[in-house]
Amino acid sequence: MGRLDGKVAVITGAAGGIGREAAVLFSEEGASVCVADVSAEAGEEAAAACREAFFQQVDVTDPASVDAMYAAAVERYGGVDVLYNNAGIMPADDASVLETEPAAWDRVLDVNAKGVYLCCRHGIPRLLERGGGSVINVASFVALVGAATSQIAYTASKGAVLSLSRELAVEFARQGVRVNALCPGPVETPLLMRLFEDDPAAYERRRVHLPMGRLAKAREIALGALFLASDESSYVNGSTFLVDGGLTAAYVTPE
Repeated sequence: MGRLDGKVAVITGAAGGIGREAAVLFSEEGASVCVADVSAEAGEEAAAACREAFFQQVDVTDPASVDAMYAAAVERYGGVDVLYNNAGIMPADDASVLETEPAAWDRVLDVNAKGVYLCCRHGIPRLLERGGGSVINVASFVALVGAATSQIAYTASKGAVLSLSRELAVEFARQGVRVNALCPGPVETPLLMRLFEDDPAAYERRRVHLPMGRLAKAREIALGALFLASDESSYVNGSTFLVDGGLTAAYVTPE
């Protein structure tokens, strides 16, 4: 038996990185998966790698597109049990507050914060139709700590996701809906590694602060999401679920 047998999961940002790993893992554990992403080609490939899945193109900043995503999952599988709101961006023009232009700020907040809001707004009613379910909103360790190597819009967006998740967790708890904020540490994904390609020193500056001395693997984060999606976490609600290798606990790290 799989840990998600009989469950239907909708995963945004599922064409690559952590989202793709989660889609494959959830499928291996028995879930039927809606692989949702703005990228059609990569999304179709991710869905094809799953045991039971289909691809749905979505723009998480567009209410109609988000609603259509859930409608497609319901039409295909009969309902939705898990919302894994994973879609996010971290563009190169998001830097210090002194450098980040309003347009960059708006773009990041639109995807990372508004996108999660819209996925909850349109997705939670689908969970209520099933008598409850699990919402996993992807925040970040940066919602809890500050950094001199700032990406101010990204940090602000993840703080918003963390607070939003706590509010929803309390509001819907007695209706059978659990809402948790998954907070990864730095992860070895194409999104992050692109930032380090031309500047190895930037990676080394960050690595020294990691107690485990390395970035997380995407599957390690997906395994945390699997726990939150499963009934094993039935009394986990409103949590700041850190999968960060001890980063937010660190003051002085090993040499």
